[in-house]
Amino acid sequence: MAEFSAACLCGKVTYTASADPIFMGVCHCKDCQRATGSAFEAVVAVPDGAANVSGTLKVVSVKGESGNSIHRSFCPDCGSTMMTRADVMPGVLMLTTGPMNDTSAFKPAMQIYCDSAQPWVALGGIPQSFPKMPG
Repeated sequence: MAEFSAACLCGKVTYTASADPIFMGVCHCKDCQRATGSAFEAVVAVPDGAANVSGTLKVVSVKGESGNSIHRSFCPDCGSTMMTRADVMPGVLMLTTGPMNDTSAFKPAMQIYCDSAQPWVALGGIPQSFPKMPG
């Protein structure tokens, strides 16, 4: 079983999680780019309920490229995105890797929405790549 811990930029929100990851991956969709302020979002997906959160999260829900809602949880003080839920994947909690204290266990096995990837991004060593969300 893997252990994950994270803290937002200001330290007011933290999480710990103990779970075998469902998947580890990278999403290049425009929503993830806007939410992270970067070229993609990297996540470790665990069963919903596997994380213990300390502090108050704010949740913003939007329609994603799939047409389904995405719920991003972030620190209301510093804005660090801590976790994401997607209606298309019930029972799954995606822990964002940016705030993680130790990312050495992060081994992405897939990248999705590669059609939306920034042209200057080339991620090597990821076994599976999909133009959109896999079926």
